[in-house]
Amino acid sequence: MGAPHTSNWDFLVFVGAMEKLGVEASYIGKASLFRWGPMARFMKGLGGIPVERSVRNDLVAQVSQALRDAERMLLVIAPEGTREPTAEWRMGFYRIALAAGVPIVPAGPDYGRKAAIFGPPIMPTGDPDRDLQPAWAFFKTLVPRNPDQVLFPDGSGMDGGAGRA
Repeated sequence: MGAPHTSNWDFLVFVGAMEKLGVEASYIGKASLFRWGPMARFMKGLGGIPVERSVRNDLVAQVSQALRDAERMLLVIAPEGTREPTAEWRMGFYRIALAAGVPIVPAGPDYGRKAAIFGPPIMPTGDPDRDLQPAWAFFKTLVPRNPDQVLFPDGSGMDGGAGRA
């Protein structure tokens, strides 16, 4: 679960962190990023999986099955689904982890520390409101590139107060 996602630079932090850790990761990105030949090869070469969000294709079932079938897989999903401020974070990452029986590890760029930071693993139980409280608390400790663009599902911003609607 990679957040807060406020800048295109976040992707480079992700790539650098994976390189430093010696880990191959997959990530889900909007299909439009994969349409132009050279960019498509680049994105797929870095583990990208294009997702067409405008059609229903039971992505949760497909991805959770891929996780169950894989001997080893690290999948990164940005739950905001955008770099724009939104308190409507998508919950597909939670449903995928629950269906696959895998933990959710909150992680994100911290521009204050100039590092990618990983939070404590969360094993989903089926109660996302309770399960994700540690993730929201963790994300509020990070310094994103554009803090004014961050809204959490509870409507708060990076300062913990009410964000923009």
